Amino acid sequence: MRVAGRGVATPQPCHRHNRGNSLYTPAACVRRGERARPLPAMVEPSAAVDAVEEISHEEVGVLRAENDRLRAENEQLRAAAESVGVDPDHMPPNLVVFSGGTAFNSVAEHLSAYTRRVSHVLPVSDDGGSTAEIVRVLGGPAVGDIRSRCLRLSDESDEEARAVKRLLKHRLTKSSSKDAKLEWNAVVEGAHPLWDNVSGPYKHTIRSFLVHFQSQILRHATEQFDFSGGSIGNFFFAGARTFFRSMDAAIFLYSRVSGIPPESHVLPAVDTEGIVNLGAELRDGSIIRGQNAISHPSSAAQGVVDVKSSCDEPLDSKIHRILYVGSESLTNHFEVFPRVNGDMIRALHSSDLVLYGMGSLYTSICPSLVLIGVGEAIAALRSAPKVLIMNGTHDRETHGMSAADFVRAVTDALNRYSCSHTDKILRHAPSEYVTHIVVPEGCEIPVDREALASIGVVKIVEVSSMQEDDRLVYEPAALVDAIKAIHDSYS
Repeated sequence: MRVAGRGVATPQPCHRHNRGNSLYTPAACVRRGERARPLPAMVEPSAAVDAVEEISHEEVGVLRAENDRLRAENEQLRAAAESVGVDPDHMPPNLVVFSGGTAFNSVAEHLSAYTRRVSHVLPVSDDGGSTAEIVRVLGGPAVGDIRSRCLRLSDESDEEARAVKRLLKHRLTKSSSKDAKLEWNAVVEGAHPLWDNVSGPYKHTIRSFLVHFQSQILRHATEQFDFSGGSIGNFFFAGARTFFRSMDAAIFLYSRVSGIPPESHVLPAVDTEGIVNLGAELRDGSIIRGQNAISHPSSAAQGVVDVKSSCDEPLDSKIHRILYVGSESLTNHFEVFPRVNGDMIRALHSSDLVLYGMGSLYTSICPSLVLIGVGEAIAALRSAPKVLIMNGTHDRETHGMSAADFVRAVTDALNRYSCSHTDKILRHAPSEYVTHIVVPEGCEIPVDREALASIGVVKIVEVSSMQEDDRLVYEPAALVDAIKAIHDSYS
């Protein structure tokens, strides 16, 4: 889609992307057999309301040049290692994992036993739970998914490490806002039993940032903060971020306090200190704004919808694409292009394997993939496997989709298909982004091998599964074994 002037959207037909001998039709056109709908009329962003730093046209060229430089630098590093007798192919592999803050957590710990050289890329657009309350009062990117992954990677080797993990994992009572506030006061004053077995230096460090968080809350006298169900880890993260004015510094501090191995990195997908708003364009032309609204849909009238529902029913209209939106208004909205985290691009260029983790496809995985620079970096990896880990069951975002539809959704996100700026669209085939599919035994999502082969994906690996909370999930150790086998087959 092209934006023609102020508030006027000009639809463009669906293109068939010819790349070499491959022919790729974007997923939405395959499913609907028609050209893509335009977005509703958009207004131009203004500096006063744009909370996210956008990437400029000039920066796109800089990113592409940086991609080329990093590829050359990676080859030089390999040559240097070989020159001193170190075989880079026999070191623990470098992995990049795209996931959300929940589904992949059960595997993250097991993956660390295989290799600690993992970069976990997570979105910062969560607007539910205690994260939403922090963003409402203090602003900034969401920390919930980042905190959740950091917690899973935390050290548990001694009693103090386990005590620190218990503290940062703890959630305040949900019984009432008053009871939660009383419990929070006990924590921030250092009188709560959670501080047992936490030594003086650790206690002083963690408390300092909890106190800073409290002071930031009190500065916003017009906003009544609700502590109900609040995560101590989220509060610590928010205190560190507002103190340093840097998400990266907050992650570094949290990693050191919780004993995360230095080779393991937890990376926010977006490089910003502002609020990040996620949107979904549906096939009927409507827009849902907010990650929680997309994940918990309700009936949506035409236009922009902003809801918080616990409904588990499928969306009335399927998702066409995920985008970032830069307006808080329900009547006016525009697409924005947040700046990608450069550390994530650098991690991709030195990666030996890329994983698209299981979880919410459109609200956990795709928000990291649509960023400018990500598709370019993944397509440039010619000798690394790129593995899509399928869910065991459908969820509210993917009802009715097949495995081939999942691949097309990943491809469309990385190609930025239907982006409102046509110069930011890529033309790569699915096989350049996905080389393998991993499915759990008994997978409820149809795995059509012929459909997958037609888009160039022929390597399908089945892994042992188990039932957990009435859902089909992977047996973690078996999944890690499968990942190892895929990597070894490329070595």
